[in-house]
Amino acid sequence: MKKDKILVTGAGGQLGTVLVKALQELKGAANVIATDLYVKPEKEDVLLSLDATNTVAVEQIIEENSITQIYHLAAILSAKGEEEPLQTWDINLKSLFTIFEAARKYKVNKVFFPSSIAVFGASAPKLNTPQDFCLDPTTVYGISKVAGEQWANYYFTKYGLDVRSLRYPGIIGHQSLPGGGTTDYAVDIYHKAVQKVPFECYLKKDTALPMIYMADAVRATTELMEAPKNQIKTRTSYNINALSFTPEQVAKSIQTWYPDFKITYKEDYRGAIAQSWPCSILDTQAQEDWDWEPHYRLDDVSNEMLTELRKKYDLHSQL
Repeated sequence: MKKDKILVTGAGGQLGTVLVKALQELKGAANVIATDLYVKPEKEDVLLSLDATNTVAVEQIIEENSITQIYHLAAILSAKGEEEPLQTWDINLKSLFTIFEAARKYKVNKVFFPSSIAVFGASAPKLNTPQDFCLDPTTVYGISKVAGEQWANYYFTKYGLDVRSLRYPGIIGHQSLPGGGTTDYAVDIYHKAVQKVPFECYLKKDTALPMIYMADAVRATTELMEAPKNQIKTRTSYNINALSFTPEQVAKSIQTWYPDFKITYKEDYRGAIAQSWPCSILDTQAQEDWDWEPHYRLDDVSNEMLTELRKKYDLHSQL
């Protein structure tokens, strides 16, 4: 059987950094081509520079490397997106069309497109938002993801392109710094805790949001992509549920290890974005179609985040 050759766009981001390593372990390092628009010097050995909106460049890398799967992660996220809404729409959709068209043209076997809980708006039930509830996002990022979901379904229905997608909650990981998402406080708070610095949260203390630990997010992605085609019944995007907590709850979890950790609250524009999103979501279809289930609970996340970040900051014995 021919080996998969995988292209990852946006590989230098929070999810991409970890997903690339998982794919290298799964498929072999030589079979994963990791790309990003901006390549930092320390990552030159693992990333190639690629503008995912550049049709010629994207088609060239697909053709030259006989790409069979694409993970298209390149995008501008929610909070940064509100600073430049027109640019966000342009980049998020232009890159998506470039990838979908190139995948169709070169008969790529599978494409992964990440969606988000940002597709839901104020009309959605706050608790246990179902898969098929109407999508009325309040951010340009969410609007771009709704459009992307519909285009994913269109390319599958019209052209048979095997596009698969997940609606990610906020992703928590120790491998990289926050990247401009509304849920990124749940990453930054752990960095502050291990450095023994007070944390000022831009959300209200009781703002509950769906979250997922990085290891679960990566596993959900690879499990979805490895599932047999006939098991994938949703061709827009799957809800995936893992955690749901408030800033106050994560602070209390951290205080199990750092009793003196202090948090204060000063809501900014990201509070309104968060308030428009669900507090928790239902993922029945993901469970039924490809046996999805999360492994990490909040205290598991806190333990691992604090342990790994102490190593990162060379604070091995600090508690």
